[in-house]
Amino acid sequence: MSRLFKLAKTCSKTKARAGTLSTPHGSVPTPVFLPVGSQGTVKTLTPDDLKSLGVGMILANTYHLYLRPGVETIGKLGGLHQFMSWDGPILTDSGGFQVFSLGHLRRISDEGALFRSHVDGSEHFLTPELAIEIQEQLGADIIMVLDECPPYGDSMESIRRAMERSHLWAERCKRRHKRRKQALFGIVHGGTFAELRRQSAEFITSLDFPGYAIGGLSLGEPKELMHSMLDEIVLLLPGDKPRYLMGVGSPEDLVECVARGVDMFDSALPTRLGRNGAVFTRYRRYNIGNARFKQKKGPIDADCDCYTCRTFSAAYLHHLFKAQELLAYRLATIHNVRFVMRLMEQIRRSILDGTFSSFREDFIQSYQPTDAEIRAEQKKKWLCARQEKHNLVGHDDL
Repeated sequence: MSRLFKLAKTCSKTKARAGTLSTPHGSVPTPVFLPVGSQGTVKTLTPDDLKSLGVGMILANTYHLYLRPGVETIGKLGGLHQFMSWDGPILTDSGGFQVFSLGHLRRISDEGALFRSHVDGSEHFLTPELAIEIQEQLGADIIMVLDECPPYGDSMESIRRAMERSHLWAERCKRRHKRRKQALFGIVHGGTFAELRRQSAEFITSLDFPGYAIGGLSLGEPKELMHSMLDEIVLLLPGDKPRYLMGVGSPEDLVECVARGVDMFDSALPTRLGRNGAVFTRYRRYNIGNARFKQKKGPIDADCDCYTCRTFSAAYLHHLFKAQELLAYRLATIHNVRFVMRLMEQIRRSILDGTFSSFREDFIQSYQPTDAEIRAEQKKKWLCARQEKHNLVGHDDL
């Protein structure tokens, strides 16, 4: 396989990097953000929408596609790219995070994870080998090893056991991986324990993967703790290979984590927020349902070039959400995805022209992050809602 990553420039005052990922389905400039298309679609958006918004690469979810419609169906229809009519690069996760979030519907051992589908209650056994086989059949450009992702707050011993199991699985994934046109990434774990993070980085890099992901962060820990873990990890990862921070998508985190040397990100946050009426602007996030937007003539963000802001007033979007019109979810999603894509373009441009350090300072000083307590409460509600959905399957514990 040809070299996956080419570094173009590094910021002299931070660890920020600009480069290019070269995949079988095209090149992608980095730093890059991947919108999440769990079931073969970024919710409410078409492939043409994604291209017009500046999206170069997307993430699809192995767990969901394995259960529905099934990898055999997708394979018979030409693979995931053809199935969803997306001709750009795709990254697939291993499905592990979704399996481990099933709570009482799964049981984990060194052999793999036994779980019941949240769709119909059917029983499945996900092994490292099966995770690779599924992803090879899907045909993604970048695929991930199966890993165990314990929740934030677990004890050091629990985190250590999960890390060691993930190391075992990473070795098995690499042995099983045969489709060399696909780049298989290793994943560094260790929770928020610096000692474990260093051990994991040393072990995973010894396996010589073409790229490295950082898992087990952005799970509820304070941002300062996430940043300190990145400071520990990034220095231990090869400089000539891409670094991928999984599950991070808030604007302030993208800027701060690029500054710490991360090249790739994914998150459902921009699309999920959009469907719930939360929209990004250059200075903060707003709830479009607030009364202040009821008669606002201008767009959500006067500086935004997205279709929503070029065409509609904030008052119109406010009305759509109040009336629960389906168009509301699409227009807000268009805006949020474009906001993040523009931010990544600005970050890359500032790295290349040598102004990233001042760009970062200006952004962080002027952008008002959502209050930590509000974020934690929103995350809790989202996790509870997902757990309730899983519980509706109505089957006994495994």
